[in-house]
Amino acid sequence: MTVHGMNDSRSRWLALAVLAIAQFMVVLDVTIVNVALPAIQTDLGFSAEGLQWVVNSYTLTFGGLLLLGGRMSDILGRRRLFLIGLGLFTAASLAGGFATSETTLIAARSIQGIGAALLSPAALALLTVTFPAGRERNIALGVWGALAGIGGTLGVVAGGVLVDSLGWEWIFFVNVPVAAVAMLAAPAFITESRREHTDSSFDIAGAVLGTAGLFALVGGVIRTDATGWGSAQVLALFGSAVILLAAFVVVEARAKDPLVPLRLFRVRGLSVSAIALALNGGAFLGMFFLTALFLQQVHGDTALQAGAHFVPMGIAAIASAVIGAQLVTRFGTRAAYLGGTAVGAAGLLLLSQAGVDSGYAGGLLPGLIVFGLGLPLVGVANQIAAVAEVPHEDAGAASGIITTAFQVGGALGLALISTAATTRTGDALAAGAAQADALAAGFERGMLIAGGLAVANLLVGAIRAPHIKPDAAMVAEASVS
Repeated sequence: MTVHGMNDSRSRWLALAVLAIAQFMVVLDVTIVNVALPAIQTDLGFSAEGLQWVVNSYTLTFGGLLLLGGRMSDILGRRRLFLIGLGLFTAASLAGGFATSETTLIAARSIQGIGAALLSPAALALLTVTFPAGRERNIALGVWGALAGIGGTLGVVAGGVLVDSLGWEWIFFVNVPVAAVAMLAAPAFITESRREHTDSSFDIAGAVLGTAGLFALVGGVIRTDATGWGSAQVLALFGSAVILLAAFVVVEARAKDPLVPLRLFRVRGLSVSAIALALNGGAFLGMFFLTALFLQQVHGDTALQAGAHFVPMGIAAIASAVIGAQLVTRFGTRAAYLGGTAVGAAGLLLLSQAGVDSGYAGGLLPGLIVFGLGLPLVGVANQIAAVAEVPHEDAGAASGIITTAFQVGGALGLALISTAATTRTGDALAAGAAQADALAAGFERGMLIAGGLAVANLLVGAIRAPHIKPDAAMVAEASVS
């Protein structure tokens, strides 16, 4: 590993600030857009079907290309890929803010996801080579791990403030000056590094086939609302997904240096964790999407009020992540996984009871808090279980696989949950229901589908999850993967 200089402690912490700012934007853009969805839908004329792509186009390119981004940064240079990714992310943010059509905004979100897939793994790798092993690196990784919870919570509030005061365009424009500062500072404080042995290939074919297959699969699920499960268009999309994903498996099996080493799935902890985090991601992203719409379209919230109403869930999730690390150490990964999934399912069931006349405190708040408590327990337990039984040299690949599983599962879950909700809303409107009542009926259906994903996750854990009791070091390492 080639790393030059950076003995100066002050420079290291300034490097952390630059890397943290960039990662914070990536995390922020997963949630900040949700509270802007009603305004985007009104201004750009999005259909309910198309609106899902504002979230999913980002999630799928980010998740689908994340492993490729990590590999490219190792070979071509981490600082170089960090700056390229940051530049793409910034340009796409600017284009998103100026978007005047569905197509333009979805394209901008896709490019944002590509930029995030390049910069995020490069930033984490730069952090680990910048700080020597020990206390300083542990502090730096702790800051990095905290970004996820804080960024997700602040994202909805910041999104609400920007939408209400300046317009939805500013959820994208706000990235530009922040990213510009990071891009100007990076060359001064971050030293280039790359893997010493650079004879590995990029496996671009695998990345393209996998990502294209996932787009086709998600597109097929979304189109079922308009054309039905048996339509020629939906069947063509599903058929394309099967062919592309089968080709992806063949390429990975034959590649000298595959993005996804298929042999790792023979490790029970990793294979179960990938499924668990995919189901967890699906329930989370679907719940977030529908609840943001429900708060504004049924409950009558402004964008800022909707964002503020998510804050208790974020606080509960941060507290659960801290407590969860201790629970996993004491009781093992299986108990935390099962407990977190059961709690999350209970939260979704509570949310499904909210109706047109439900107040926030009595109708939505309990479910949001309970769901927030369950989500991190599943994540922490499975991040640890995924890497505990794989060889140390494969830990990076295992971590990348489960991160990708969460993103991809989120996209598939959102497509399934939102499509089911939209179908139910359409049926209610056709039967003569009022707009608010129809939207509430769709929300209830969506929460029940999300709850079904959580129950399926509970069954997977009960049948297959390994029991692993990690030490504190393993918990700390997993919290930033």
